[in-house]
Amino acid sequence: MPTDTEIDVLVLGGAGVDSIVYVPELPLPYADSYMVPAIETRAGQTGDFVAMGVRALGLRTHHIDLIGADHEGDLVRALHRERGIPFTEALQSNGTKRAVNLVGPDGRRLSLYDNSRAQGTDRLPRATVEALAAVSRHAHVSLTHPCAFALPTLRAAGVSISTDLHDWDGAEPYHEAFAHEADLVFLSTAALADPEKTMRQIAARGRARTVVATAGAEGAHLLVDGVLSHVPAATPPAPVVDSNGAGDAFAAAYLFGLLAGEPPLRCARYGAIAGAYACTVPATRTDVIGRERLLSPVAGPPRA
Repeated sequence: MPTDTEIDVLVLGGAGVDSIVYVPELPLPYADSYMVPAIETRAGQTGDFVAMGVRALGLRTHHIDLIGADHEGDLVRALHRERGIPFTEALQSNGTKRAVNLVGPDGRRLSLYDNSRAQGTDRLPRATVEALAAVSRHAHVSLTHPCAFALPTLRAAGVSISTDLHDWDGAEPYHEAFAHEADLVFLSTAALADPEKTMRQIAARGRARTVVATAGAEGAHLLVDGVLSHVPAATPPAPVVDSNGAGDAFAAAYLFGLLAGEPPLRCARYGAIAGAYACTVPATRTDVIGRERLLSPVAGPPRA
């Protein structure tokens, strides 16, 4: 565990394994069976992708989570070793988090999460979180259990906090602790009837000065100190094949801009470029955008 060197981004939670299944369409009509391409299992869930994303952009990164003493846990450990990301683990007795992602021809994804892995008593070690937070510039907290219990520890350490609510509907109580304790909140518009209303409620009820709602090909909505802006989508550098990891890529690139002192609109534009790039990468791979490509004129500006 680092004691002398500073961590730019401490990522909490979201370590796990996905099995990727490419299906002929979504929603998938009922049938007794389907012939599909090879089903592949690889490490990489939301926290892993954020950690990989910020690490690839040159930020000093550390990841902490509970994982199992199982094959899936070994895949997670190997991923972090390969990417040079320090990883602090505590034992998840029910095994490593896992999911099945169904991916349609248009790149849309349906994720089936195994909710049997977490136990109500699971906790990240408080002393370890305190020590890591003390040498961190920023903490990104994944939505997975038991990360909500680490929020007061992070707040007491004085570290800035971001989180991603993913496809929150604006009402599910589980998400509220994350929504109200973070300084920077990301979420998707996928389940929101009125994105602006939900964004303003997050800002009004919690600590967030900035709320970002991503809307896929329609770009993103950016709320900063009560002022709402629209961020156009970026043009993907190749055909869109898979939306898996696009939100995590957006968040990682936004954090890169934030920690470089860039204004929120530029941070969101970085996010748009990184999210568009992620949509060109098959879910069976864990490629993430690097700093040179993100900042290159070749990436181009977001679409007008």
